[in-house]
Amino acid sequence: MVRAVIAGTGSYLPERVVTNDELSERMPQTSDEWIYSHTGIHSRHIAAPNESASDMGLVAAKQALEQAGVEPDELGLIIVSTATPDYAPTPLTACVLQDKLGATNASAFDMSAACCGFIYNLEIAKNFYSNPHFTKPILLVASEVMSRKVDWNDYKTCILFGDGAGAVVIKPDVEEKFPGSGIVDSVMMADGKSGKHLLLEGGCRSEDSLRHPLAHILQMGGQQVYAFAVKALVEVVRSLLERNNLTMDELKRIVPHQANYRIINSAGSRLGFTNDDKFYINVERVANTASASIPIALDEMNRGGMLQRGDKLLLAGFGAGLTYGGNYLVW
Repeated sequence: MVRAVIAGTGSYLPERVVTNDELSERMPQTSDEWIYSHTGIHSRHIAAPNESASDMGLVAAKQALEQAGVEPDELGLIIVSTATPDYAPTPLTACVLQDKLGATNASAFDMSAACCGFIYNLEIAKNFYSNPHFTKPILLVASEVMSRKVDWNDYKTCILFGDGAGAVVIKPDVEEKFPGSGIVDSVMMADGKSGKHLLLEGGCRSEDSLRHPLAHILQMGGQQVYAFAVKALVEVVRSLLERNNLTMDELKRIVPHQANYRIINSAGSRLGFTNDDKFYINVERVANTASASIPIALDEMNRGGMLQRGDKLLLAGFGAGLTYGGNYLVW
């Protein structure tokens, strides 16, 4: 099968920055010191009232397309990951984005695995190139407006989240211009039995769900999610290393879902290294942007000159569902 190569990256963070000090003015039970010690977060970006997932995704997508040298009408497919779509359930955010881009030749769909959505979608996109008749570039966008899904009076959850979007353009390396580069391997897993620990009421399961007092507000079992997340990161990293005969020394970076510094730190300790050794971390500045967190981090690394062709990377994430998984990339 032709290897799928990341040809361009992009990201967008809203202009408004909300610091821990600002939050603590509204929630006296918190402080910058308390929030940072529990989460590793100092600030987060919050979307303007008129900004939606497709608006933010559009900015990130244009950056990725420009870097990849791809025009919107050259795209064959757009996949969007979001837990905060423009509309629910339709039209799909991917279709809204297709129209805004003018990508008239692209098919489009949303595929959400919560915070693990970008990881799932990388594997899905890669496999389109197993069809010899599909040779067009693919645009992957993850865009999240999580600030509209949290209770801003619940200091245990609202401090964790921020808004943002990330995007990548994937091309088939038909001419083998980048030998060895590509999306090499992925693991995708789920623990549906524990899904109730990250819950958004308001679906069509029953009329009671629609009238639930916390409908459309994220409910989280903090202790359960923490334990799951640490275990998931460790399992994903070890699995990808073992399956691909890799050592930790061969990896340039591990890019984890930016949920909480304590989760990442605990996983690093179990894997036998400190965070500064391998993990790329930006949660201090952007907080948890759900499925957008990994592509935002990739774009920061790419545009910051931290990546060179041939670098070996692991992406590792976890999210509601509960879902978890990872990708092994050669840049």
